[in-house]
Formats: sequence, C-alpha cells, structure tokens
Amino acid sequence: MPQIDQLDAFTTSQIFWVLIFFGITFFFIGRGMVPKIMDTVAMRDKQIADDLAAAQAARDAADDQEEAWRKRENENRAAAQAVIAKAKAEGAAKSEKKIAAAQKRLDKKLADAELRIAEAQKDAMTEVEAVAAEATQDIVARLAGAKVTKPAAKAAVKEALSNV
Repeated sequence: MPQIDQLDAFTTSQIFWVLIFFGITFFFIGRGMVPKIMDTVAMRDKQIADDLAAAQAARDAADDQEEAWRKRENENRAAAQAVIAKAKAEGAAKSEKKIAAAQKRLDKKLADAELRIAEAQKDAMTEVEAVAAEATQDIVARLAGAKVTKPAAKAAVKEALSNV
C-alpha cells in the first residue's frame, strides 16, 4: 500500500516539526515565561506574608495600646472614685457640723422660748389668781353680802387652783 509507505516519510517529518515546535515552546515558555511567573508568584507570596506579618504586628501593638489605655482608664476611674468619696466625706462632715451648729442654735432658741413660756405662764397664773381673787371678793360681796379681805381671797383661790 502506497499510503502506508508515505506514512513513514510523512510521520518522520511531522515528528520532527512537533519536536521543534514543542522545543521552541518549552524554551520560550518553560525557560522564559515560567521563571518570571514563578518569581512574580513568589514576590506576591512574600508580599502577602509581609503584609500579614505587618498586620499582626499592628494588631499586637494595638492590643498593647488598648491594654495600656484600659489600665490607665481603670486607674483614672479609681482615682476619680477616691476623689468623689473624699468630697462626699468632706461634704458630709461639713453638713454634719452645720447641722450640729443649727441644732445647737435651735436648742438654745427652744430653751429660751420654753423659759419665756414658763415665765409667761407664771405671770398669767399670777394674773389669773389676782383676777380670780378680785372676782371671788366681788361674788362673795354680792351673793353673801360679806366682805372678804384680799389676802383671804388669794389664799382661797390658790387652794382651789392647787386642786385643779
């Protein structure tokens, strides 16, 4: 068969050109482009690793700063609470002193008022006794027609008031 005889010459030529084509392609892509691509991928991987390391370092620094801030904030809060407690204590002490002074003044005024009331009550009783003695003298004079002396009327009124 003539087709099979040609196949040997044709196949050798095709194999030759396939090897040439794949050889050129291998050297052009395999030796030229692939190393550049691999370098680019390696640079990209290195850049990503560096960025992740920088991000982790920034996160660690931020966590440290946050912890320091929280510590300062807690110390400031404790100091503020201490200042507030001190101010409350001082305010309470001042208020207590003012209240004690006011209570002292009120107690003095109350004692003075009670003394004045007692004196007024004593004066009123004396006046009531005097009026009652005069009324007693007048009533006895009108009803009994007898005359009672002032000291006797006062003694009778005192005795009657002491029983009340």
